[in-house]
Amino acid sequence: MKPEPTEEPEGRPIGRRVFLGTLGLGALGVAAAPVLQRGLEGFLGSISGKDPTGLTGLLPNGGGFRYYSVAASVPHKGPADYRLTVDGLVDHPHTYTLADLRALPQTRLVKDVQCVTGWRVPGTPFEGVRLSHLLDAAGVQAAGKAIRFTCFDGTYTESLTLDQARRPDVLVALRMQDKDIGHDHGGPVRLYVAPMYFYKSAKWLSGITVTDQVRPGYWEELGYDVDAWVGRSNGRTDEPTS
Repeated sequence: MKPEPTEEPEGRPIGRRVFLGTLGLGALGVAAAPVLQRGLEGFLGSISGKDPTGLTGLLPNGGGFRYYSVAASVPHKGPADYRLTVDGLVDHPHTYTLADLRALPQTRLVKDVQCVTGWRVPGTPFEGVRLSHLLDAAGVQAAGKAIRFTCFDGTYTESLTLDQARRPDVLVALRMQDKDIGHDHGGPVRLYVAPMYFYKSAKWLSGITVTDQVRPGYWEELGYDVDAWVGRSNGRTDEPTS
């Protein structure tokens, strides 16, 4: 059985009263209107980082997102200090600021998000720069066959083949659900790989390195499939997201 994502301990345990209140809000979220659902997701995200028990990840969330991190803590970055580096087997390595990325042509996709643990969020808008655009600007060398992604949490990594990375539905995403991507959702910049399980859409993206072969990412090293097509990998039969 493959391991499921878990959150590392951080902060002090939440109290029994807070947990029971959260449980009640989780049940409410199942039937809540979209505006209440968004509020619930924000509340669960804010307390998940203070919950070393992992119990908040088990609460019903009305078709919303679950909050996972594999690092004990993740720094917050914004316009002043965020940087994205494109390097490796390229002719023109480059480092982008948040303003640089926002100035590039943007693509908007609306697809279902499918987690390998089973939950699904339908019709989720993402906006950002096509990864292929950044690769073309960098000039991938003939030896380049794959991409390795690193994140400013200092722990998470991911990978794609070069052909996968050049798909038009793979974004360096700046916006999600029609707003700038917040910290809990992996902002200010995350990877978005629309046709694959959501663990491929690395949060807190900071590095794009062209390599000569696929180097398995964090969860692949622990047993998840490297090629994570929704419905055609990880022993699951979910409906495709694209």
